[in-house]
Amino acid sequence: MSFFAILFALLIEQVRPLARNNPIHAGLRAWARWVSGNFDAGQPHHGWVAWTLATMLPALAAVAVHWALLLTLGWPFAVLWSVAVLYVTLGFRQFSHHFTDIRDALDTGDEDRAREALARWQQVDASELPRSEIVRHVIEYSVLAAHRHVFGVLGWFSVLSAFGLGPAGAVFYRMSEFVARYWKYRSSTQANPASAALQSTASRAWAVVDWLPARATALGFAVVGSFEDAIDCWRNYAQRFPNDNDGVILAATSGAVNVRLGGEALKTAWAPNSSQGFRTAGIQSEATAGNSESTPGREPEVAHLRSIVGLVWRSVVLWMVLLALLTLARLLG
Repeated sequence: MSFFAILFALLIEQVRPLARNNPIHAGLRAWARWVSGNFDAGQPHHGWVAWTLATMLPALAAVAVHWALLLTLGWPFAVLWSVAVLYVTLGFRQFSHHFTDIRDALDTGDEDRAREALARWQQVDASELPRSEIVRHVIEYSVLAAHRHVFGVLGWFSVLSAFGLGPAGAVFYRMSEFVARYWKYRSSTQANPASAALQSTASRAWAVVDWLPARATALGFAVVGSFEDAIDCWRNYAQRFPNDNDGVILAATSGAVNVRLGGEALKTAWAPNSSQGFRTAGIQSEATAGNSESTPGREPEVAHLRSIVGLVWRSVVLWMVLLALLTLARLLG
């Protein structure tokens, strides 16, 4: 029943998105702080203990509730639990308002407002960006946000739910992404930073967790976009981006819609606000750290933003259709 859980969660999130400052995300930030404060002793094995506790215990709690509901109240309540968890972890509305604000500003020719919106979203200095670079960075950040908030969550949830683990995959994936980002944020802005060993462990673990979902997202973009160009960019230009997993997604995106991505990185202007916690802050630290060469393609234009929206939604439809077919085969089999 994972198909119905995902469908209802996406529909509810479109109608009533989760509030920015909510007790669930605040609780997860407090959990990550408590784990690092009590188990981070600066050694690599301590880092693995802290990371395992921070990511696995919430996932195990999600499984426990799922099976308790399934055994006591029946599968409808277990599905409702999955919908609730997906509502917190899955969705476009957790980042799409930033994209919409920037796109609307560019449509009206107000580049200054677009730069301010981009700076607020990614906590970077965008004051000197030309119009094409604003569009390019918006495309890169939006595609990566869509992957981390939608496709990656969808993939991990679908796979683990097929093995009877309910919404554990969604929780594990989002917590893996969150702790890697949040502990790095704490090290640059807090009085009690996470150790270098803990940061390294969380980053390495996140790279492994996101390896397969990143390639599934890239494949989906290739299927619904220009397939041959997307695969060619994936094979030949993914290494031009600093982060391997992000590079695969961005290279495939570049080929799928024929747009130039990569190049000069934005510089961090100030530290991410801690209230952004579980949501979208900090993507620029992985997506555009350092300078890189750009991919081939057309100069980024505002029209490409509409192409990206279509690409992402077509990918959602593709994966939902595949999931529906698998669900139907399972019910009939």
